[in-house]
Amino acid sequence: MISRNLFIKMLRFATLGALTAAAIGQAPPPATPFITHQLKPNVYWIEGGGGNSTVIVGTNGVIVVDAKTTKAGGQELLDDIAKITPKPVTTVILTHSDGDHVNGLAAFPPGVKVIAQENNKKEQETALAAGGRGAPPSDHLPTQMITKSKETLMIEGEKLDLYHWAPAHTSGDLIVYLPSQKIVATGDIISTGNPYPRIHDEKNGSTEGWITTAKGIVSLDADTFVPGHGNIQTKADIQKRIADAEARRAQVKEMVSQGKSIDEIKAALGETDKLNYKSWTQVCYEELTKK
Repeated sequence: MISRNLFIKMLRFATLGALTAAAIGQAPPPATPFITHQLKPNVYWIEGGGGNSTVIVGTNGVIVVDAKTTKAGGQELLDDIAKITPKPVTTVILTHSDGDHVNGLAAFPPGVKVIAQENNKKEQETALAAGGRGAPPSDHLPTQMITKSKETLMIEGEKLDLYHWAPAHTSGDLIVYLPSQKIVATGDIISTGNPYPRIHDEKNGSTEGWITTAKGIVSLDADTFVPGHGNIQTKADIQKRIADAEARRAQVKEMVSQGKSIDEIKAALGETDKLNYKSWTQVCYEELTKK
């Protein structure tokens, strides 16, 4: 038989254990560390902390495609690059203006070259004028603008083809193609978190422009595609995504011609996703019914 004192002690330990477990259960999970993946001898993909980043180690310096979400994330990205090479980061290329791809620039050294499509810079300037959400500090805005549909640059001994086919995810999307390595950094044109693309219509993105841009991406002689979010994609993955997006847009167009409302269209398509942004279906509908 257990003595009364021993029973009380056991009860206290049990209560303390339950409280401790509860406290642990309520604690926020620790931040997920960044993970570095090597794609080629001098090309890496670093996931975590917002949008994916592509890192290219050149002759004398490093080129980074997209810079994470926060200053702390940008610093962690730089720390991880320092584990790969002692060469300094000299150039950043931005695929678009969303904060989870540009705000980490706050940690980058002064004077780093920042390359972006010209509309990207305009979108960041708009964000700064509205209070700064979705834009890095003004001293880290793009310093070199891409104004053509294709520009080829030689940076740190590396050839890069930069494409802007059309306003798509945003008005200032930029696709980064490394022809020698057959790698493409797609930005959020390809993002695997949802089966259909996200279009920022408030940044003058376009569903038709997305289809044009995605088809441009798969036309490139590449076999590795670093998406804005998610795991590495193949050409077949992107082709399926295009087919699904085109089919859904065609369905919306047909029902618009029948005079159906957006609620009727969503119900007919079984669209039940609880998104905090306009769905592909919604943006297609608004574009197709715009007067």
